Amino acid sequence: MNRPVVLGCCLWITGYVLAMAVPSQAGSWLISAGGLAALIAMHVLRLPGRQPLSLVLLVGIAFGYYQWNDQRNVSALLPLAQQQANLDGSEVTLHGRFASPVSVDGDRASFTLEAASLRFQDDAAFPLGGESVQVTLRLAEQAQQSVVAGWRRGDAVTLGGVLRSPASARNFGGFDYRRYLRLHHTHWLLTASGVDQAQVQPAAARISAVQLLRWNDALRAALSARMDRIFPAAEQAGFMKSMLIGYTDDLDPDRFQQFSELGLTHILAISGLNVAVFLGAVIWVLRRFKLTKETILLVCIWLLPCYILVTGASPSIVRAGLMSMIALIAVRKGVMKDVLHIMAIVAGAMLLWNPYYVLDVSFQLSFLVTLGLIVGVQRTGKLLEPWIPHTMLRNTTSITLVSQLISFPVSIYYFNQFSLISWAANAVLVPIISMVVFPAGLAALLIGFLYMPAGKAIGTGIGWLNQGIFRVTDWLQSFQAYKTIWPTPSLSWMAAYYLCMLAIYALWRSVAAAGEPKPLLTYDKRRWKRHSFRVSPITALLLSLSTFALLLWIGYSPDRFHRKGSVQFLDVGQGDAILIRTPYNKHLLIDGGGTVTFGKPGEAWKLRKDPYEVGAKLLVPLLKKRGVHQLDLLLLTHEDADHSGGLQAVAEQIPIKQFLFNGTLKSSPGIAKLFGTLLAAHVPLMPAGLGDWLVIDPQTQMKILYPLQTIPTDVSFASEQNALSVVLLLEMQGTRWLFTGDMEKASEAEVLSYLREHPADMWDSPATEGAEPANAFRTDDDGSTITTTGRKIDVLKVAHHGSKTSTTPEWVAFWQPAAAVISVGEKNVYGHPSPDVVGRLEDEGAQVFRTDQMGEVQMEIDMQGIKSRTKFGVK
Repeated sequence: MNRPVVLGCCLWITGYVLAMAVPSQAGSWLISAGGLAALIAMHVLRLPGRQPLSLVLLVGIAFGYYQWNDQRNVSALLPLAQQQANLDGSEVTLHGRFASPVSVDGDRASFTLEAASLRFQDDAAFPLGGESVQVTLRLAEQAQQSVVAGWRRGDAVTLGGVLRSPASARNFGGFDYRRYLRLHHTHWLLTASGVDQAQVQPAAARISAVQLLRWNDALRAALSARMDRIFPAAEQAGFMKSMLIGYTDDLDPDRFQQFSELGLTHILAISGLNVAVFLGAVIWVLRRFKLTKETILLVCIWLLPCYILVTGASPSIVRAGLMSMIALIAVRKGVMKDVLHIMAIVAGAMLLWNPYYVLDVSFQLSFLVTLGLIVGVQRTGKLLEPWIPHTMLRNTTSITLVSQLISFPVSIYYFNQFSLISWAANAVLVPIISMVVFPAGLAALLIGFLYMPAGKAIGTGIGWLNQGIFRVTDWLQSFQAYKTIWPTPSLSWMAAYYLCMLAIYALWRSVAAAGEPKPLLTYDKRRWKRHSFRVSPITALLLSLSTFALLLWIGYSPDRFHRKGSVQFLDVGQGDAILIRTPYNKHLLIDGGGTVTFGKPGEAWKLRKDPYEVGAKLLVPLLKKRGVHQLDLLLLTHEDADHSGGLQAVAEQIPIKQFLFNGTLKSSPGIAKLFGTLLAAHVPLMPAGLGDWLVIDPQTQMKILYPLQTIPTDVSFASEQNALSVVLLLEMQGTRWLFTGDMEKASEAEVLSYLREHPADMWDSPATEGAEPANAFRTDDDGSTITTTGRKIDVLKVAHHGSKTSTTPEWVAFWQPAAAVISVGEKNVYGHPSPDVVGRLEDEGAQVFRTDQMGEVQMEIDMQGIKSRTKFGVK
C-alpha cells in the first residue's frame, strides 16, 4: 500500500456510507470501541494477516462511530415529546445565549439560540443543556431593525414564543428542512413577534472562544460595510462580498441563479483558489520586508486560521485552509509533501469532527474536484500533448476538462442542471476573476481601510471589469439551447459513470503508448482451432466511449420508455400545481401555485431581499429533479396569485412549447411580467374555449369544457378570475380526469347544462368512440379497490381548494368520481376544505385525498387501474 492514509480515508468513508444504509443499531459505540481495541491489539501483537483484517476493522470502526454520533443527535425534549403527543404550538420561554450573528431581512430577524432551559406556561422548566434552537423573530416596526442588529453572539437572552418542530418535505424528493436542520444538530424552531418578547443581557468581555467569534463577527460586519463604500453599486458589493469574505446575504439572487446555470458557482464560494491568492499576496508583502523563508512560512501558517474564520469557515474553505497549513508545515520542516496524503488527513480530520460533512455538497465537491485535479490534470495533459502543443493552453484545457468531468455527476445530483457551454464560461472567466478581480478586490479592501479614496478608485476599476463579466454571463445565458436539465441520478448510475471514466482513461493511455495504429481485430493463426480474436486497444476505447455515451443517454431520460401515465398533485401550500406525464413522455403542467402577499402603503421596509417564492424554491427544483426537460403544455386555469405566482420561475427556467389560459388578463404586475417573459421566449399563447379533442399523444387527449364560448380572438381584462377558470377533461390510457381550477357554482351549473344538451362532447373522444371507461382505482396502502364502472370520471380535482363556493351536490352526482383530490394548504386561514364538501364527496363514494393532510398525491395508471401513493400515507 503506497498511500495507507489515502486508503484509510476511503475505508472510513465506506464505513460511513454503510452506516447510513443500515438501520441504526443500539450499542453502535461498542462496535466502534471493540473494533478499535482489536485493531490496536493485532498490531501490538503483530498477528499474521493483520493488514487485510485491519481494512475490515477500519470500516467497522467508522460504521459504529457514525451511528453512535447519529444516535446522540436527538433533542433533549425527546422524553417530554414522547410523553405528550405533540409539543408543536406550545407557548414557551427559552433562556440561553446567541450562538450566531443576528440576520435582519425586512421584517424578520433570524438567529440560532444556544438554549440552556425551556419553560412552559405552567412554569414547568426543562433543561436543554445548550441545545440549538432556530429562532425567527417578526419585527413590528422598522425601528426594531436597529435594535436586533445590536444583539451579539454570546449575549444572554430570555425569549418567549411558539415552539414548533421543523417541517419535513411535503413532496417526493423535495427539500427536507427537518433533515437539513438535524444535520446541523437543530431540532426545534421558535417563532416570536416583536423585540419586547426578548430580554437581552450583553455578555461580559473576557477572553474566550465566544469572544473570539464575536470579534470575528464584528470584523466581517466591518468588512461588509467597507465594501459597500468601496464598490460602486449594490450588485457589485454583493458579488465582491461573496467572493472575498464568503458573505452571501447581499448577493443578487438572479445573478447567483445565472452563475449556477453556467456552472460558475465555485467562483462565488471561498475555496482553494482564494487561499492560493491570499497566500500569494501575503508572501509577496512579507518578501518586501526581507524576511526569511522560515519566518514567512510561520506567519502564513498563523494567518490561515484567521482567514478561514473571516471567510465564514464553510467546508470548502476549511478543506483548503487546512491542506495549505499542513503543506506549509511540511515545507518548513522539510518532510514529505504528498498532496494526496495531505488531502486524506484533512478529510479524515473533518469527518471525525463532524461525520455529517460526508453529506454536505460543499464538502463532496471540494474534495472530489481537488482529488481530480491532483490525480488527473497532469495525466490528462500528457494525453492531450499531441493535439495541444501549447503548454498554457493544454494546462487550461486539462484543468477545465478534469474538473467538469469529475464534478458532473455530483452537480446534477444536487442541482439537476448542466450547461453545455459551462466549459467555455469557466475557461474564459475563471482566469480573469482569479488572476485579476480577486487580487484587485483584496487590494481595494485593504487599501480602503487605510485610505478610502484610493480604495474606491480601485473598486471603480473593478466595477468596470465586473460589468464586462456580467455582460459575458448575460450573453452566455441567452443561449437557452445549451441548458440541459437532468433528473436526479441513482447512486449506481454515478458509480457506473466514474468506472467508465477510469476505463476510458486507461484505454486512451494504452492507445497513446502503442504509438502506431493497429487493426481493430486481429486473428491469431497459431491458435486457429480456438478461433481466437484479440480486440485492439483502440476498439476497446471506442466501445468504452460508446458505453459512456449510452450511459449519458440513459441518465438524461431514464423513463424514456416508461409507458405509464401519471398525474402528480404537488403540495404547494394554498394553491394548485399539477404535473402530468403522458405514456409517451410528454409533460403538462396545470397551474404553478404561488405566494399570496398582502402589502400596505408605507411597509416597504418589510420586503425581504430574497423572499420565499413557490416557483423558484419548490416547483422548479421538483420539475428538474423529475427530469422535465420541457413542458409540452402549460395550462393556467386562471390568474389569481395562488395559481399563477409560481409560473414566473417556470417560464424563466423550463422551456415551454405552448401556453393555454382562460382568454382574459388580470391587471397585476405578476401577470404582466409572466406574459412578457412568455412572449420574449416566443411561446405560443392560446386562449381556451370550446373545441375538438386535442390529441397529446396516441393514448392521451384533452378537451376544454369551460369557458363555454368558442376560442376567443380578443383578450379582455377581468379582475375576478375564479368564475372564469378553465375546466379540462383529460383522457389518458382509458381513464378520465377532470381539472376545475377555482370554478364556482354558477360555472358548474353552466357546464352541466351544456353537457346535458351536448353529451357527445363529453364521450366521443378519438380513443373511446363513445364507450364509457370502466377501470379500477386502488391505493398501495391497503390494496382496496374502488370500481369506476358506471362512473363518468375516475378522478376529480376539487375546485377552489374544497371551498363551499363550488362542488355542489348536482356537480358531484353528475360526475360520480371514484376519487377526489383537494389541493389545499396546511392550517390555512380560509378554513378550506369545507366539511360539507368533503362529506358530499364521501357520501358519493369518492375516496378523498387532501394535500394538507397527505402531502403530495401521486397517481399512476397501470393495467389494474390507477395506483396512488401519498407523501404521508392515507389518513
